[in-house]
Amino acid sequence: MILLKKNIGVSSGSFMGTIVVTMSLVLSGCASPGLTGTTYSRSDARQVQQVRYGTVLSVTPVIIEGRKDGIVGTGAGAIVGGIAGSTIGGGKGSSIAAVLGAVAGGMVGQAIEGNATRKQGQEITVRLSNGENLSIVQEVENQYFFKVGEQVRLLQRAGVMRVVY
Repeated sequence: MILLKKNIGVSSGSFMGTIVVTMSLVLSGCASPGLTGTTYSRSDARQVQQVRYGTVLSVTPVIIEGRKDGIVGTGAGAIVGGIAGSTIGGGKGSSIAAVLGAVAGGMVGQAIEGNATRKQGQEITVRLSNGENLSIVQEVENQYFFKVGEQVRLLQRAGVMRVVY
């Protein structure tokens, strides 16, 4: 990478800009599957769900934390950090800087992935028609929160419940 940089006359600012753009593109693949009431996985299609009816008692805005276990952010950050670190110094110093850059980049990449996959959620408390109260947390869809008093359906399959109209 250093030889390429020197041969084509790329400035260090331009090189770091390229690294930032590359990291952004790689991390855009970190998007997690939707957690809204109307988002279904392929395996959910054509499956029987239990349906319950109820009335919304309360809605509380919550944050659904982002992924912290993804390999994409950590891996991409380590690669970019290692490459950036290897441009510092020469000989053993360059190798040490590459390792330190990879470790730091991995940590930064993991944090970026967590922030990129964080979602606005809502805790919806519903009183079912049988008098039972349930609380479900799901992602907010199109910035629309359920409202107190609305009549909703609760769909449940295999331990997963969602609130829909």
